[in-house]
Order: sequence, then structure tokens, then C-alpha cells
Amino acid sequence: MNSYALGALEEYKSASNSSIAYSDPHTLILRLMDGALERIAQAKCAIQQKDVKNKGELISKAISIVGGLNAALDHEQKTEISANLAALYDYMGMRLAEANVHEDISKLDEVSKLMAEIRSAWKQIPELTQSK
Repeated sequence: MNSYALGALEEYKSASNSSIAYSDPHTLILRLMDGALERIAQAKCAIQQKDVKNKGELISKAISIVGGLNAALDHEQKTEISANLAALYDYMGMRLAEANVHEDISKLDEVSKLMAEIRSAWKQIPELTQSK
């Protein structure tokens, strides 16, 4: 994992009580995704409660985590999957920024749905590799 991804992990760790230090890389990515989903859900509540300060901080943290997930991709391999995920993470970051500016819950929901789909696929990877 590169320094940007590790920074995102530190961001998640600082707001989490979990013991991340002993997790394998696959689990760390799942936890980053969980952290992004959690921050997005909290930001949605902040918007509903008209809590502008927390909304901005939470969306900023979610953007940082998504950026860390993007940075954790193996960009040197230049695979189609890596390129597609990078584009999707860029899109998610843009939509989160728009949600922040416009206080748009629908954009948060969109990113949450996309992240949940990626997480679901990522979670199946160990199962797929063990069954071969």
C-alpha cells in the first residue's frame, strides 16, 4: 500500500476503535470501504440535521478514504479492472464533492450504492480464490 492509501487508513483508524494493525491487505481494503460507507451515512444524517460543519468534515473524510482506495490500486499493471476502478473512484470523489456543495443526499446515496457493490465483489475474492 502506498503512502496515500496508508494515510486514508490512518484517517479511518483514528475514527475507529477497531484493531486494524493486524489485518491482512484484503481486510484493510474492506475496512476502508466500510469507513467510507460509514462516513457517507453520517454525512447524510448531518445534512438532514442541517449540521453543515460535520457534513463537510464527514464528506471530506469519505473523499479521503475513496482517494486512498484509488491510490491502493496497482496502477503500474494497467489492467482493465484497475483502470475501471480508478475511474469509478474518481467519479465517486467528484459526486461526494458535489453532494457537499449542494447538500444533496441523492448523490451520497449514489456513492453509497456504488461502494456497497464494489465491497460486495471485493469481499467474495477470498472465497473465489479458495474454491479453485
